[in-house]
Amino acid sequence: MTTMIPFSEALEKLLSHAAPIERTKTIPTLYAEGRVLAEDIVSPVNVPPADNSQMDGYALRAEDIRGATPESPVVLPVSQRIPAGSAGKQLEPGTCARIFTGAPIPPGADSVVQQEIVQAGDATAGFSSPVKPGNFVRRAGCDVPVGSLVLRKGDRLTPANLGLAASAGRAYLSVYEPVRVSMFCSGNELVWPGEPLREGAIYNSNRYQLRALLHAFGCEVTDVGVVRDTLEETVEAFSRAARSTDVIITTGGMSVGEEDHVKAAVSQLGRIDMWRLAVKPGKPFAYGEVKGVPFLGLPGNPVAVFVETLMMVRPFLRILQGMPPAPNRPIAVRADFDWKAGDREEFIRVHRNNAGGLDLLPNQNSQVLSSCARADGIVDVPLGKDIRRGEFVDYYPLAEFLA
Repeated sequence: MTTMIPFSEALEKLLSHAAPIERTKTIPTLYAEGRVLAEDIVSPVNVPPADNSQMDGYALRAEDIRGATPESPVVLPVSQRIPAGSAGKQLEPGTCARIFTGAPIPPGADSVVQQEIVQAGDATAGFSSPVKPGNFVRRAGCDVPVGSLVLRKGDRLTPANLGLAASAGRAYLSVYEPVRVSMFCSGNELVWPGEPLREGAIYNSNRYQLRALLHAFGCEVTDVGVVRDTLEETVEAFSRAARSTDVIITTGGMSVGEEDHVKAAVSQLGRIDMWRLAVKPGKPFAYGEVKGVPFLGLPGNPVAVFVETLMMVRPFLRILQGMPPAPNRPIAVRADFDWKAGDREEFIRVHRNNAGGLDLLPNQNSQVLSSCARADGIVDVPLGKDIRRGEFVDYYPLAEFLA
């Protein structure tokens, strides 16, 4: 019998086969949300480009109000008005300028006093306390200095990253093209939702959750459909899936019975490594190539598909997308349940409770998809490690996988 492979070893082995898909495209920054950057971005300008006001108020020399007190305020004439988008003139000593948030600090001024503490007159402003030079002044380049690296090749373009690229003046960005994934589900027992559920059949949940997960990861998905349990249909499905795609992912057909044809079909068209993972759920896993296209084979149990897609497929796809695999980093959270360890590493579905701890979802069977739908995270239970109520465990929030 083949020895089972620990999860960490299997993941390392899988990722050693991954390499970025080097198709790139230059698109407008405005439409680049969610894409992966294919270039480093160095800012040609300071951000902000000049010293500017952090507040609506009055620009002045701090020295001019050094002696101001509530009992003896300093009153300065207002010599100019500087709204955002305009440039002020030289500020003469002993005067101040009405200034608005984002407007450049006029030459000669070194501070801003917020309007809420200023006694404004018709053409004067009274100050009842001193300020330090630099008060409420945003310095040129304090966000991004000219010549600095703004974003790195491989960064996903989040809303904040897009704003940063725009602030550096980039109207267009070079991005990786989405990874193309062809997928299909294997099994005579699978029927489409909406069809009559004949005896011995089940509705195909894997198609819907796997497709949605791949879209959430930023992939372009081609759905080959359901493949019946024959060698001929499985070979044909793989041949179709290998056309114009970057990776093939399947569910089901991963056992070694006479009704499971994935191994034989892939072996006929390329090569395959069948792995038995020392994890639960998701013991069977396959990696190989079909006509030169990488192939990942997942088991048929829906919870195993869910967990293995998050824990193994996602890091593999991230490398293909030009990103680092970003190994999942757990959070230490208190377990409000007991768990008896088994003979494999286990990924159990949990939900955070109002007391800040974790509750165990009641049914952890690998066919019970409701445990995934109701969970907000996964706990990694190491081999042979029991969990006692009150102990802290490694918790992976589902939101982190789908961000």
